[in-house]
This record gives sequence, structure tokens and C-alpha cells, in this order.
Amino acid sequence: MNSINIIKPYKYHDMWVFDDEKVGLLQEPFVSGADILIDKATESIPNVEKGFILIFSKDYFPDTDLCLEWRRSDNAGNWYYSKEFDMEGWLCPALFKYFPEAPKNLYVKIESI
Repeated sequence: MNSINIIKPYKYHDMWVFDDEKVGLLQEPFVSGADILIDKATESIPNVEKGFILIFSKDYFPDTDLCLEWRRSDNAGNWYYSKEFDMEGWLCPALFKYFPEAPKNLYVKIESI
């Protein structure tokens, strides 16, 4: 598994989704608050609905934009809290395509394409 991962979320049927062929995901949606976190974190990126770069890791790396803190598991997913936006978002079991267990923290960097 990579230490730092990169995906390119984009809007599909007005929902944030991403593809990652290397782990077998196609149009995997962000739901239950994770979509709203993305809206807030990308509001300054022009034409963001066409896509942006999302870099993430369980380990801190320089110039991160967000630190998502693990709060609790729920069904097969996990809830994370963003101090930057004072809100939670749920990450589905696709998280386990990148990590063997839910990380305590997820460090995120957002970039325009």
C-alpha cells in the first residue's frame, strides 16, 4: 500500500465520485457529510465539478489542507471529524482499499487540476 494516495474526485449526477482502477473502484460516491466536506474544501476551485486532485495519507505530510480525525465506526464505514469545518463526514468501506484499518487521522491536500 502506498503511504500517500491520490484520487481525482468529480461530479457525476450531481454527486462527488471517484475512480481508482488500481483498487477496483468506479464512480465510488462520497455521501453522508463527506460530500459536504468536499464542497467546503473546494469552493475556491473554478470548475471543480470537472474534477480536482485529492491527496491523502494516514501520516502527516507538508502543506496538508485538512486533518480528519477518526471518531467512530458505523456499520461498515467510519466517521471522521474536520476541525477546519467543525463537521463530520462518513467514509464508506472503500477506505479499506487504501488502509488495512481505519486510520486515527487522515491528512488531506486539495489541488486544482
